[in-house]
Amino acid sequence: MTRSIQQLFDLTGKTALVTGGSRGLGLQMAHALGEAGARIMLSSRKAEDLEQAVAELQDSGIDARWIAADCAREEDIRRLASETLERMGGVDILVNNAGAAWGAPAEDFPVAAWDKVMNLNVRGYFILSPHIAKQSMIPRRSGRIINLASIAGLGGNPPEMQTIAYNTSKGAVINFTRALAAEWGKYSINVNAICPGFFPSKMTAGTLKALGEEKLAAHAPLLRLGDDEDLKGLCVLYASDAGKHITGQWLAVDGGVSAVVGG
Repeated sequence: MTRSIQQLFDLTGKTALVTGGSRGLGLQMAHALGEAGARIMLSSRKAEDLEQAVAELQDSGIDARWIAADCAREEDIRRLASETLERMGGVDILVNNAGAAWGAPAEDFPVAAWDKVMNLNVRGYFILSPHIAKQSMIPRRSGRIINLASIAGLGGNPPEMQTIAYNTSKGAVINFTRALAAEWGKYSINVNAICPGFFPSKMTAGTLKALGEEKLAAHAPLLRLGDDEDLKGLCVLYASDAGKHITGQWLAVDGGVSAVVGG
């Protein structure tokens, strides 16, 4: 029997783990998944931030809890995975969102800063995804993995944006997504990426101040930056049966910036 569109988007009975979920885009996606019916496990480094975020989700009627972990540290990632599986009984949806950025001219870019960005933005995704897949998704022949990339991973930046490690890491996330989707499709695990443009957040605050929100918005065909709702629809599409035949793909949520030549 063909299901209704409401049934296809329904996540009731599903469990989602969202890294970097205590604020910004991660918290926005946690809200979306929870509003669609999923139980939520949030993770980030700081317990205080997580407590506030979980309280916010619970105030919205969402079943949410948290585990503090640093997704740049292998031992923390493995603890996060194991404890989540123990407490939640399995993970249906993994959102790899924890990330970092660093600004410096390429010719003077510190190796330590390069390693920090790559360890969190790429290595962390690589360690967590197989752990969750092997322990929960592969045995059940079902799962959804959503990787947060960026339009910065699609090309270079204006000269004043000196974020070579971030751009490189997000380009790697896109191909990581494709490779994982190709390998794990036989287990009915869908792996897709979201490439946000500029959204106001703690990570982008410095860039927005330096370049100007109005100037950046003017480069987008829609003449605006992202807001607190703009990732919700795509996140739930990727996570739900509405997107069950979509895998190995990325989609830019950027107001059209990536569609403009030279944008």
